[in-house]
Amino acid sequence: MSLAFVFPGQGSQSVGMMRALAERFPQVESTFGQAAEVLGYDLWALCRDGPAESLNATECTQPAMLSAAVATWRIWRDLGGPVPHAMAGHSLGEFSALVAAGSLDFRDAVALVRFRAQAMQSAVPPGAGAMAAILGLEDSDVEAACAEAAQGDVVEAVNFNAPSQVVIAGRAAAVARAIAAANTLGAKRAVMLPISVPAHSSLMLPAAASLGERLAAIKVAAPTAVAVYGVDVQVHSQPAAIRAALVKQLHTPVYWAATVRTMINAGANVIIECGPGKVLTSLNRRIDKNRDLKMLALEDPNSFEEALTAARAG
Repeated sequence: MSLAFVFPGQGSQSVGMMRALAERFPQVESTFGQAAEVLGYDLWALCRDGPAESLNATECTQPAMLSAAVATWRIWRDLGGPVPHAMAGHSLGEFSALVAAGSLDFRDAVALVRFRAQAMQSAVPPGAGAMAAILGLEDSDVEAACAEAAQGDVVEAVNFNAPSQVVIAGRAAAVARAIAAANTLGAKRAVMLPISVPAHSSLMLPAAASLGERLAAIKVAAPTAVAVYGVDVQVHSQPAAIRAALVKQLHTPVYWAATVRTMINAGANVIIECGPGKVLTSLNRRIDKNRDLKMLALEDPNSFEEALTAARAG
């Protein structure tokens, strides 16, 4: 195995994302147009023009990131890009990976992630929850900061993204206390994230139950590429197991660093980020600094040429 694709989740969105690709590739607006038919509003206009407050609302962010990743994937394939041997998605990105792997129909996925977002927001009202990135501490120190800050409320380490990079989530006040505790322990930086719900925390259990009911009615096929799931760092190929993993990842931590290491240990030497920005590419480079590994992001027309060359050479 040599080529792996990774798909970003919430937090990678920005107003104007995909604009450079849209100027050259019609797949962008056509993909967003299909999503708009499902959603009932102009998703591309929101991504192109904002406002940021609306794009950062979970109910809009999730369909937007899914559509951006799928549009990028379609460009890749139309340019002759090979199908990767393995795929993984960071949280929401798992839905993008499943569309790319043929497990989920795109329109079904758009409706599904909108439902997922609504269920998440219903579980914790806007402003009541928060997420923050803690940089420069060991995983155990972040978990200790959360334990100290909880004080009977919920704040948990939920994304183990890279060495010394952990995301926490929970009630907003508890997250603020955990940031203060992390700073006391010597964190280099602690920043709130533009995400309106505490994803992957135990506060999402009601949303996970709702998602499970909805997934039961959605057609899920076996994927065409190996998919590694960050919730348990396992490969799942059967529809029932895929559904279970998607439900579990909503209320339990994402082990991204371990997911990437699993793909590398299985032979991946070219890892391409398929979606706007390069958040995952930056994380992946910190996870494994082996210079023989190529880690690239499909963020503009020029980056496609570099990635295509690397994929074919790999």
